[in-house]
This record gives sequence, C-alpha cells and structure tokens, in this order.
Amino acid sequence: MNFKELLMKAKQGDKGAREELFLMYRPMVLSRSRIKGIFSEDLYQELSKTFVSCIEQFSIEGTENEQK
Repeated sequence: MNFKELLMKAKQGDKGAREELFLMYRPMVLSRSRIKGIFSEDLYQELSKTFVSCIEQFSIEGTENEQK
C-alpha cells in the first residue's frame, strides 16, 4: 500500500493504517520528545496526539503531487 492509500485509510478511521503511519514517524516524534536532552513522557503523549490530529485534518486534494 502506498503512502496516499495509507493516509486515506487512516483518515477514514482504519486503526491499522493509523498505527502504521505513526510507526513510520515514531522516530521523529521520539527525537522531538526531549527537553534539554531528557525524554519527556508528557511531551511524547502530546506530540502523539497532535500527530493523529494532523492525520485527521490533512487534505490530500490540492497538493503538488495530486495536480501533476
């Protein structure tokens, strides 16, 4: 399944697709979950929730790849 299909399924509520997307971006979320070099569980949780929210709000229509 390509990224666009995965994103569409996640937007439609497919938990497996959402989890797969999160696993793709988890290293970035983990790397941003540090305050002065110390891992923050609270920050990790907030970034994780924000990631899911962004998936739900992201619009594929009108992107450069879609227009080409």
